[in-house]
Amino acid sequence: MTGNMDALECIKARYSCREFDPRPIPRELLEQLADAGRRAPSGRNEEPVEFVIVTHQADRDFLARITSAGKFIAQGGACILVVARSVTYFLEDGSAAAENILLAATALGLASCWVAGDKKTYAGDILRHFNVPADYQLVAMLSIGFPHNPGHPPPHRPLTQVLHWERF
Repeated sequence: MTGNMDALECIKARYSCREFDPRPIPRELLEQLADAGRRAPSGRNEEPVEFVIVTHQADRDFLARITSAGKFIAQGGACILVVARSVTYFLEDGSAAAENILLAATALGLASCWVAGDKKTYAGDILRHFNVPADYQLVAMLSIGFPHNPGHPPPHRPLTQVLHWERF
């Protein structure tokens, strides 16, 4: 997959990867991911979302240990914390930014997995560990890396089962 991927192709190609090649991700690619995230829509254009890109192994090991389902964070080249100021639409804004990052990763030939967010009991510990200000929430942890064995998206429900015209 390359940076020339069509948007709809990219949406169809994205999958959650949990096995990463340990090689580092070039800083320029990580900056492109954050740039894609910051371009997401924002309620009332408040733009409360910010990103902490975690590449140091010790910090990724910490994240892998503290999460209930993210042990693979230690394998990938980076983990992007999507955090947002506690505004009315922080969860929507942060989720839109996270999805932009996941799709951009696919377009750039990287693999990704959305690990957790603000509903986890350990969210506060993660925010404190990375010195995130107290008025911010953890929206998502996105494990990013080169896929160990490139996979494929799982099957999705057919469009005929999820599409309703005019009424449910």
